Amino acid sequence: MALFFAYLSVLAALLSGFAAIAARSGVRLPASISAIFLFGNPVVSGSDEKLDGQINKQVARRLRSLVFILLGVSGGAALSSGLTALLAGSAAVAQLPFGLPWLHWHIRIDALSAFFLVIVGIGVIAVSLYAPGYLHESRDSGRSFGRLSVATALFIAGMELLLLADDAFFFVIAWELMSVSSYFLVAHRHERAANRRASFLYLLMAQVGASAIILSFGVLAGFGHAFTFDAMRAADLSPLWATAAFALALMGFGMKAGLVPLHVWLPESYPVAPSHLVGLMSGVMSKLAVYGLIRFSYDLLGNIHWEWGVVVLLLGTASAAMGILYAMQENQLKRLLAYSSIENIGIIFIGLGFSMIYIGSGHRGMAVLGLIAALYHTLNHSLFKHLLFLAAGSVLHQTRHQTDMEYLGGLIRRMPKTAFLFLIGCIGISALPPLNGFVSEWLTFQAALQAPAIENGILRSMIPVASAILAFSSALASACFVKAFGVTFLGQPRSRHAHHANEVTHRGMLSAPALLAALCLLFGLFPNVVIHMLGNVSALLLEQPMPEATARGWLWLTPGTQVKSSYSAPLIVGVLAAVGWISYRLSNRKNAQVRRAARWDCGFGALTPRMQYTSTAFSQPIRRIFLPFLDAKENVETSVAERNKLQVTEVRHQLDVGDHIWRAIYLPIAHSVETAAKQISHIQGGNIRTYLAYSFVTLVFLLGVVS
Repeated sequence: MALFFAYLSVLAALLSGFAAIAARSGVRLPASISAIFLFGNPVVSGSDEKLDGQINKQVARRLRSLVFILLGVSGGAALSSGLTALLAGSAAVAQLPFGLPWLHWHIRIDALSAFFLVIVGIGVIAVSLYAPGYLHESRDSGRSFGRLSVATALFIAGMELLLLADDAFFFVIAWELMSVSSYFLVAHRHERAANRRASFLYLLMAQVGASAIILSFGVLAGFGHAFTFDAMRAADLSPLWATAAFALALMGFGMKAGLVPLHVWLPESYPVAPSHLVGLMSGVMSKLAVYGLIRFSYDLLGNIHWEWGVVVLLLGTASAAMGILYAMQENQLKRLLAYSSIENIGIIFIGLGFSMIYIGSGHRGMAVLGLIAALYHTLNHSLFKHLLFLAAGSVLHQTRHQTDMEYLGGLIRRMPKTAFLFLIGCIGISALPPLNGFVSEWLTFQAALQAPAIENGILRSMIPVASAILAFSSALASACFVKAFGVTFLGQPRSRHAHHANEVTHRGMLSAPALLAALCLLFGLFPNVVIHMLGNVSALLLEQPMPEATARGWLWLTPGTQVKSSYSAPLIVGVLAAVGWISYRLSNRKNAQVRRAARWDCGFGALTPRMQYTSTAFSQPIRRIFLPFLDAKENVETSVAERNKLQVTEVRHQLDVGDHIWRAIYLPIAHSVETAAKQISHIQGGNIRTYLAYSFVTLVFLLGVVS
């Protein structure tokens, strides 16, 4: 059954692409099929030519709707397939007659791939609900609905096929399908220079990462003498070759995940991709990189060394800290969310780092906690980051694509439903109880608290340091999303577009983020259900589930020991509800004396939008403290009156926050490539005799080698 739903999900995704092509190209369907499409919606009478035109328009409209229906079917089938396999706890395998003559496509759904199929399914369902309303403007402006929908269909099919792959050849094909099709999503509005630059950078980094992944599989295939994952699992690698394969895989998958210092493509690409799809890229695609690393290291390589965990932990810690520091300085809403993704990927890798260190140190039971914390945060980030990007897309949609938070404000009165959903995402990503983000970060801290059991003193001291940086990142994340929500939705509008914005009217643009918000709350209130399902994943990879997670009953979560560490989300909700009810009753009692007065305006009269806290001003204290870690250039120009030098007439403030890693690593590489290209270009002199000489020398050299 799991395989049937998986095939259905891929087929429905591909059919949505064909439906988009038919709708775009104006395919003239036979009368019988047109009648099926137009059932219940008869066209008006008129001349034959007019009638044909009306039929074609209505068929095209129905085909557009069919595109999103098929995407919804694809998401629902992926979700059903994942849940079926995850609850069963057993693997389903098959073989398809595609690929190379000696290597057909091997299919496998086990608990690990099933868990990520659930993530893909939820994300695709949300997109199928949200996209019709969001793309309505694109259809009116004449942008290519067909090309975007085809790229979306291939992108989703690539992600689903990737999770089904059970051999390296099939895996790489699906990976490339996912990467190349997502390149077209980034390059959708290619008429803008920034989009072309971002898409080129994305494609370049994606192909470098894919090369590293192919090489890592090549190492395993060389020792396993086959491309199937079963053969790779049986490969006998020396520690040196295993470390080389792991390093290549970490580079390839880390590049797609956006791990520091391989993250530079991410803040450039996410802001320019269509808003209804960037949530899928950030919330789902980057998680498949996590899947790839777990599949490669835990399942195929096995025998994990603690040194690998140290590297993963260091990279994760750096990503969490640097990602949220840069997010804090951003004024562009989508770039802020993009940098926040780097922070959350860092949190996931911190959990994986803990797990790998515990495995290498011989504490397999403790490793389960780190792995489940990482997987739980993977699920959570896919939910609240997708929710935040969809809500941000609604804001951009209703404010004429105003992305700069300095020109927003006051939207909570104009878009109250979107503001509430965005607030749910902010609470979730800030790791505040009782939402889901708190549970996964709390599990990560619980995994860190097991460090005293490690015999190695260096490792024992390294884990608390990483935990402290994680706590610092969580605190900054809260401040960052206070800024994002406060500057965007509170106060007064700072621009005409924000002043005239209205709530979205399409139901799908509200129901999709509402679905994700409900799941954020559900997975925060009942974490035991998720952990129970994740037990099958840890049983597959580490041969044991979390032992005492529900030792005190369904109401309590006890990941470490049931005596020292426990958490009960329902009780916290009950306490919060009781406090709220008591406060409400006290403030609204009949004899309560409420004093009402005018707002404090600092003596300047009526408040104006220019008096509000701006995004730049909000992040200024953090920027001043961590200036050595930020590539920030700040310039203040003050103009004074000619007659009175003490009278300031104008103040101009300019802030440019760059990326140290971009300047330190990538720019020198780019300059080196350009220099080498100029040197090599001298070979091409345009003289035919020179080219014949090259050919003659090459021929002589090759004959010498052959002889």
